[in-house]
Amino acid sequence: MNLTPAQCRAARGLVNMTQQQLAEASGVSLRTITHFEKGGRTPIPAILRALKDALEAAGVIFIPSNGEGVGVRLRKGTEPPMGPNHGGN
Repeated sequence: MNLTPAQCRAARGLVNMTQQQLAEASGVSLRTITHFEKGGRTPIPAILRALKDALEAAGVIFIPSNGEGVGVRLRKGTEPPMGPNHGGN
């Protein structure tokens, strides 16, 4: 399954993760994430896999297209972190 820019943004929102936090968790550069989420360019499959893996580790489930389009949801029992160091970008 491919990761779309919209899914990446939505997934980060579900777990209150900034682009910087995703960069740290995935080992992908902040610049690459920023460009991808803006729809500027699509990273190579290994980069997409690293982003997806980091988001899944944080509690995101990626939903494949089922006639209604792709999506994301929070894994049951996962609570996103709260506080001043989370959220944003």
